[in-house]
Amino acid sequence: MRRAFWMCVTVLSMPAPTSAQHHHGHAMPAADSVTWRMPPMDPAMPMLPGLDDAVPPSRPYLPGSGLRVTDVPEAEPRRVVPLTDGDTLKLTATLVRRTLQGTSFIMYGYNQQYPGPLLHVKRGSTVVVHFTNEIELPTTIHWHGLRLDNQFDGVAGLTQDVVKRGESFTYEVRFPDTGIYWYHPHVREDIQQDLGLYGNMLVDPDTDDYWGPVHRNEVVVLDDILIDEHGLIPWGEDVPTHTLMGRFGNVMLTNGATDYRLFVRRGEVVRFFLTNVANSRSFNVTFGGAPIKIVASDVSKFEHEVRVASVPISPAERYVAEVRFDEPGQVAITNSIQAINHFRGEFYAHVDTLGMITVLPEPAAPDLSDAFNRLRSNEDVTRDVDRLRPWFDTPPDKTLDLTLRVKNLPVAIMMAMEIDTLFVPPMEWNDAMPMMNWLSTASQVTWILRERSTGLENMDILWRFDVGDVVKLRLFNDPKSFHPMNHPFHVHGQRFLVLELDGVRNRNLVWKDTAVIPVGSTMDILVEMSNPGDWMAHCHIAEHLDAGMMLHFTVRDVPRAQ
Repeated sequence: MRRAFWMCVTVLSMPAPTSAQHHHGHAMPAADSVTWRMPPMDPAMPMLPGLDDAVPPSRPYLPGSGLRVTDVPEAEPRRVVPLTDGDTLKLTATLVRRTLQGTSFIMYGYNQQYPGPLLHVKRGSTVVVHFTNEIELPTTIHWHGLRLDNQFDGVAGLTQDVVKRGESFTYEVRFPDTGIYWYHPHVREDIQQDLGLYGNMLVDPDTDDYWGPVHRNEVVVLDDILIDEHGLIPWGEDVPTHTLMGRFGNVMLTNGATDYRLFVRRGEVVRFFLTNVANSRSFNVTFGGAPIKIVASDVSKFEHEVRVASVPISPAERYVAEVRFDEPGQVAITNSIQAINHFRGEFYAHVDTLGMITVLPEPAAPDLSDAFNRLRSNEDVTRDVDRLRPWFDTPPDKTLDLTLRVKNLPVAIMMAMEIDTLFVPPMEWNDAMPMMNWLSTASQVTWILRERSTGLENMDILWRFDVGDVVKLRLFNDPKSFHPMNHPFHVHGQRFLVLELDGVRNRNLVWKDTAVIPVGSTMDILVEMSNPGDWMAHCHIAEHLDAGMMLHFTVRDVPRAQ
């Protein structure tokens, strides 16, 4: 199933867990006594022979070692923080207490909130963020999608040193583009982001007619988390687990909770700013059959608004969808996917409820039906894109092959994967092999961006460009690798256009910073190198990033010949 918008340790044995290990009010185990528990399995998926007692080759990690759950303050729902040009915000990463599905445990939060504070600013503003780290792990903040000054991009070892526990770092964050953006760590994202360190930035336009009319805006963050009846399934302390497919959760979170609800009036038009912050899961969002039109994505509006039945959104992507609710009653927001059972080699329909909307019988005012029914064409976006059209049909400047290498995986996994790769879906909407995925770590799996012309891989690649360069990248997701997987490809500090997928020209362009490349596909993107500095490009599946799938490029601010 391929859906794309053309818009586009010491290894510990595994004793039976007890409820006292993670339940509300009981002491958390010390770091050296945290034990592995196998993640929940679909009953239809059999245990692989020879793996009954296997655990990942890493020490298991849970936050808040040695603390009782009640020692940690309870997290609060996020707050909206209006900021004007020149304002200063204090932001702190802390331990928080969360309760999900009746069990309380320790997680992370910015300013003790879930998600972190929603920063609401106007395009063109610059704000100062004084960040303090109070979690056990070193961290940074990456301001995802913003074309900000390089020294504040938040990449440890490239633009700044890590911020250790008790230390602080001051960021100057500028907002040159309208839309929805998000912030998160760029150190062990697989742990820190999964535990709740993420938040949004809503950037208002500086003109009144940028968006069409709606009754309200809703900022919605989509996530998942992996838990069982005892609490959080541990992460790998030394290296990430789940490196084959990324860590899929089994509990869906909308704005950090399992009970998202919204009340609207009949005929109300709501503009949803959607962000996917999951480690690996792509969502396919539906609104109970209510009409949807897509108006924008990561860094801009689309050239042309389009009607859709659902909104596919991969990790780190954002989409802006306007939805009209015409019929009174209950409307479920769902993740409606075509899942796969790798053991049986078959697809099956699967639906997760992400939230509930109650449509009241009273009519919304004013009536926005006519405006909603129009599909606007955005000439400002087309004019902006027109500058780059001379490069649309040029040969690629750089070509990357996306693949992986494995070593020392258990024999049972190697044998199962040989059979599994006889059938390869272009998109993985669910964790179809949780046991094998859990046991694979970044010490055994290396995900690769390989430059075709040189054979260089990952951080051995160093590209050099100048401000003003327009660079065409060709990205090929090799379907013959050990376990092919779709990859959301993210470019720091710049913006790009998706020109083609599998030779089909994109006729509805939008500025992006992240785009998903299905298995077996070739994607051409055109990157506008407008922002000087040292930057990263990488897969935004957190475990793939930490398993090597990243490269470094430099954009030099040099005088151009007149």
